[in-house]
Amino acid sequence: MRYPDLPNINQELFVAPTADRVFADKPSTHAPRILLLYGSLRERSFSRLAVEEAARLLEAMGAETRIFNPRGLPLADAEDASHPKVQELRDLAEWSEGMVWCSPERHGAMTGIMKTQIDWIPLSIGGMRPTQGKTLAVMQVCGGSQSFNAVNQLRVLGRWMRMVTIPNQSSVPKAFMEFDDNDRMLPSSYYNRIVDVMEELVKFTLLIRDRSDFLTDRYSERVESAEEVSKRVNQRSM
Repeated sequence: MRYPDLPNINQELFVAPTADRVFADKPSTHAPRILLLYGSLRERSFSRLAVEEAARLLEAMGAETRIFNPRGLPLADAEDASHPKVQELRDLAEWSEGMVWCSPERHGAMTGIMKTQIDWIPLSIGGMRPTQGKTLAVMQVCGGSQSFNAVNQLRVLGRWMRMVTIPNQSSVPKAFMEFDDNDRMLPSSYYNRIVDVMEELVKFTLLIRDRSDFLTDRYSERVESAEEVSKRVNQRSM
């Protein structure tokens, strides 16, 4: 099809999305793979406890989960990327089809531990993009009254990492009152919200994982790639 009213586009690379293209691939049958990150190194970390509750729910919904322990992860760029903890994190990011990020709110923001983990996951590694097109759920725990500063920041980072951040989110106020002596979350509306978030994450992951390449395919990048190929093919011999 030609588009005479669009003189600025490359007619060969402009492709109108259709439902047939979106749903062309058959759905995968393996369990959704979810990586969970938390943002505190405290011995009794409430962001970790919230993530552990989330992992239990995800597994009950048929997902396979991995929780990354950030202890020992160096500050971004303080060590080479070959550092074992960095490699562990990047391998898990590549393995995953969706993620859960849960941070405490500290001084009105996410923690440095949380940001360091995200900073060690690059937008691209050797032509691979370990986060693009993957789903993301964001959560936070608060020491006092309910706030949404951390989840709002995590949403910005998710968008920057080209992830599909689901609409629902969780913020747990006075988190120290929401867990029992066995480190299990007590029944409450906050627990119910975490159930909602994990349920939505699994739904979005099942919907997106088999078509993330199509959903993240961009006209601008197709044009750039075509131009690069043309320059390489047509360059003069030295």
